[in-house]
Amino acid sequence: MGRKQAFTKSELLDQTKQLLLQHGYEGFQLKLLSQNLVGARSTIYQYYANKDEIVAACMKRVMENVLQKTSAIDETDCMTALQNLLTVYLEEANFHQLLGDAHKINIANSVAAASDLEFIEQAHITLKNQLELLFGRAQEEGHLHTSIPLPVIIGVYFNLIETPNMLNMPTPEWSKLLYKMWLGGAGRD
Repeated sequence: MGRKQAFTKSELLDQTKQLLLQHGYEGFQLKLLSQNLVGARSTIYQYYANKDEIVAACMKRVMENVLQKTSAIDETDCMTALQNLLTVYLEEANFHQLLGDAHKINIANSVAAASDLEFIEQAHITLKNQLELLFGRAQEEGHLHTSIPLPVIIGVYFNLIETPNMLNMPTPEWSKLLYKMWLGGAGRD
């Protein structure tokens, strides 16, 4: 008698995310996934046809969560909005690196994976547009140097996401510290 189905689609995607963060795209295998779920391996196939569909669905789910959080940010004060966006991005900083593996997903045999990757691409465009508008406003309102090209300002801001949290601070506090560093710099005039 086989193991009883005991996991939901949500639990499957949660475990997929954890394993992707631990092992990367190449190290993620369905056998490993099934070993970390309580239930029959065949249950995975009730939800997804293959590894690529699961990984694409996991990436889409993370992007949906990010979009939900970023769309809820009050943009009245562009500088506060930029700081709040940084917090959202830092919450998913590790997974952000994995999104770079999206090109490895084989969409030739999966309409579902292709659709999820299209969603991710559109989500990136939405997030990019939101940031460009906020950074543009920040420059127009005199909060940021106009002598520094906007792509440079945005690039340095995004590099904050890759900064290791060697102090092991809670994400909101870490975000505030990084934002302060980005906005004011480390040097004294």
